[in-house]
This record gives sequence, C-alpha cells and structure tokens, in this order.
Amino acid sequence: MIKAVAIAIAMLSAGSAVSAGDPFATPVTARVLPGWVQADGTRFAALHLTLLPGWKTYWRAPGDAGIPPTFDWSGSGNLGALDVTWPTPQVFYDNGMRSIGYKNELILPLTISPAQAGQPVHLKAEMDLGVCSDICMPHRLQFDAILDGMDSRPTPAIAAALAQRPYSQQEAGVRSATCRLEPTGDGFMIEARVTMPSAGGPEEMVIEPGRADIWVSEPETRREGADVIALSELIHVDGGSFALNRSDIRITVLGTGHAVDIRGCASD
Repeated sequence: MIKAVAIAIAMLSAGSAVSAGDPFATPVTARVLPGWVQADGTRFAALHLTLLPGWKTYWRAPGDAGIPPTFDWSGSGNLGALDVTWPTPQVFYDNGMRSIGYKNELILPLTISPAQAGQPVHLKAEMDLGVCSDICMPHRLQFDAILDGMDSRPTPAIAAALAQRPYSQQEAGVRSATCRLEPTGDGFMIEARVTMPSAGGPEEMVIEPGRADIWVSEPETRREGADVIALSELIHVDGGSFALNRSDIRITVLGTGHAVDIRGCASD
C-alpha cells in the first residue's frame, strides 16, 4: 500500500507559459502504482505519468529533439536492486527533427528486489525529464512511497505496460546483428545491420553506444531484403578520441507492428 506520494513542481522560471489556457498548469503529474509481489519476493511496481492534452515526454533515448530522462533513487530505503522496463515508444517528427517518446500517459514498470526480503521498500526518488508541446522544458518529479503490500495478484495496468516492451532478439527472430565502425576526423561512422523479419514498415533504428558521453546522430535507416541497416555518426561530447565496445551497443528497431531490443553487435 502506498502511504505517501509527493509530486513536485516543474522546474519552470517565473512566467514560463505551460499552456495557453492556464500558465500555471503542470504539464505532467505522477503517482506510484504499488503493484504486486512474486513468490521469490521480487516486486513489480510502476510510475504512472499523466500528461496534459497535447504534451509528450521522452523515451530513454529521446533523439536529437528530446531530453533524456534520468533517475535518482538514492533516497530510497531497503532497495536492493531496481530495473526499469520501457514500453515501446512512438516516433515523432517536429520541424524535421526526430524525437522518441510518449503522449497522454506513460506507465513505467519497475522490478524491485528488496535488500531485506519480506520488509517494506521505501521508494523515494527524483525523476528529471523533458516535456514538450508548443514549447519544450525540463521538469522534475519527486515521489515518496512505502511499498508494503503483499498482494500477489498482477496489477492490470502494469501487466499491460510490461507486455508493451520491445521483443527480445529471440522473440523477434533476429538472425544476426553486426556493427561496422570506421574512424572519422570527429569520431566514428557506424553501420548497424540487423537480419530479422519485418517489424512493420517503415522501420526506424535507434543506436545507443552504452556511454553517456557519446553523441549519436539520427540514423539513416533502410531495409534491404532481410536486413535493416542504419548509418550514424558517433562523436565524443568533449570532442576527444574514444574507444567503443561493441558488446555495450544497444540497437532498437521500431516498426509499426512491434519493436525489437538487441543487446550488442558483432564485428562486420
């Protein structure tokens, strides 16, 4: 049961307009869904974000036009491990720039392992995210909840969000994933090639290098027969040289039918 949930105020400067109708409206609010406990003591919970009409927020890899979300769980108690499951996002194009995220609402499942089994978990955290409508802005949510219920029945909303995650490589029938890297004056050009059945066209590819200090340009994605191919540029944010481990690269193929999550790629 949730005993307390606190929602923070947006990080807005005085006078910043949130919507034409109400300059003081908060574009996104959140609550914690306490979820259920599995037989091994692991808990499924979720953050439920609700956005005002016309507003969107961003996926973990938001694209050039988005703001990446970050979490600080350090205020939590009895939290042994926590994993976030991102439901399949939408692709948006605004003024020719691609962003990736969610409209209306986002239910973000959390898989929580208590440090001390059988004891309540104090989930206290901050989430910094971007929200966008006619204007885009950073926003901060704070939440504080005691998760102490022992219900074993799945929460339908959380179960539905878990079912909306991208397919794994095995589930999607991925036969191979390779990355060819070529040095440039600024970093690397990367060509990612995934051999897989169609995810529904047109398909878009997202490449995450596994390092926060590496900028990735918007990929140029195409399909050639059984292969989805994307070409992108990788540049260190400080402009310096860097090494890249192919096993850390994460590739997501977003189709109109489903998405596919691919961890690591082999050398071409």
